[in-house]
Amino acid sequence: MKRFFIAAAGGIATGVLISTQVAAPLLAQETSRPASVYEQLDLFGDIFERIRAQYVEEVDEGKLVEAAIDGMLTSLDPHSSYLSPDDAANMRVQTRGEFGGLGIEVTQEDGFVKVVSPMDGTPAAEAGVEAGDFITHVDGESLLGLTLDDAVEMMRGPVGSEIVITVVREGQADPFDISIIRDTIKLTAARARTEGKTVVLRVTTFNDQTYPNLEEGLKKEIEAAGGIDNVNGVVLDLRNNPGGLLTQAIKVSDAFLDKGEIVSTRGRNPEDGERYNATEGDLIDGKPMVVLINGGSASASEIVSGALQDHRRAVVVGTKSFGKGSVQTVMPLRGDGAMRLTTARYYTPSGRSIQSLGISPDIVVAQPTAKPEEEEEDEGSIARRNRSEADLRGALSNDSLSEDEIRQIEDEQEQAEQAAKLRDEDYQLAYAIDILKGYTALKP
Repeated sequence: MKRFFIAAAGGIATGVLISTQVAAPLLAQETSRPASVYEQLDLFGDIFERIRAQYVEEVDEGKLVEAAIDGMLTSLDPHSSYLSPDDAANMRVQTRGEFGGLGIEVTQEDGFVKVVSPMDGTPAAEAGVEAGDFITHVDGESLLGLTLDDAVEMMRGPVGSEIVITVVREGQADPFDISIIRDTIKLTAARARTEGKTVVLRVTTFNDQTYPNLEEGLKKEIEAAGGIDNVNGVVLDLRNNPGGLLTQAIKVSDAFLDKGEIVSTRGRNPEDGERYNATEGDLIDGKPMVVLINGGSASASEIVSGALQDHRRAVVVGTKSFGKGSVQTVMPLRGDGAMRLTTARYYTPSGRSIQSLGISPDIVVAQPTAKPEEEEEDEGSIARRNRSEADLRGALSNDSLSEDEIRQIEDEQEQAEQAAKLRDEDYQLAYAIDILKGYTALKP
């Protein structure tokens, strides 16, 4: 944390007086050998005592120590930090899937807060916050120079209160403000629905409820379809999923793999490495899969997509993921606080470390940006564009089809119209579903 020294000038008619006091040095500037760790700790103790005794205002000793610990941890990497007792309690609540806030996962880059992803259905997502946005100010106050935890603390507040964040977004020339009303964030970690004959599994985060939600939702959709034989495949949507619990990422990967490595972790010491393998059993009996990712897919999302990609169990579609390939261990500390420390890197089954590189899709498909609304076509032009042979005067009728065959054709046309509508709403998802349709069409 930067400290700025300001000299105060005072005087009315007698001129200006500037007083500077030079204290005795805390440590000799010249030394014949590097200071040992113990000497550095003595230095820390000396500084602590000087601050406590001589700072212009009385300081909270506990907060001073916490700030020193947090500074030590945050100097390591963006994901290591000290958690005060309140922060540690909030983190435990978040892993259970319900908490108060805006609904964004953030990291720090170039001194500013960067949005990894907004969570589905949260105030931030509904207000238009996007993955990759930089938050520079909160209620007009700059975040530059603050630690990530301090910046997050500024964004917290009572449920129902308003917050205005200033955002810098790629492709926009000027920063702009977004107003958000804080709310209780209740996350359904995984949702399932069916599009045509494809089951879409939307996983928004990896908390204690992720695998149970996914398993239950998938089972219901398969039963509603009349069995797995009536399903042509599954789309696992991990877009804007910031990650979460490693254990849940392993369970979700294992749900679609029969054998083989899912992920391995390697720390400083080789003997501390861990390897996690799949167990027998595939919830969809080998049906084709597509995994959707984007720049907001991070950490646990990358573990799942990397494992399914390396085993050639799924085609990965979308854009490059975030690239967080490190593992944090939360260690309880005395006084109910905790330390979040980066202890390992994780590797996909093929041995890839995706730290700062991300998962590259098998098929790159960008989500088109919204275009300005065009003038509505008049009814006459729409009718002309949709004319077919059947609309021509005197056209021959098709009497070779039975009623069942006609009904089937009408159903297929309706499904095609629904697919076209989905392409306008979510192009990436529609693309993924089309891939699974292609698998079915080529199946002997």
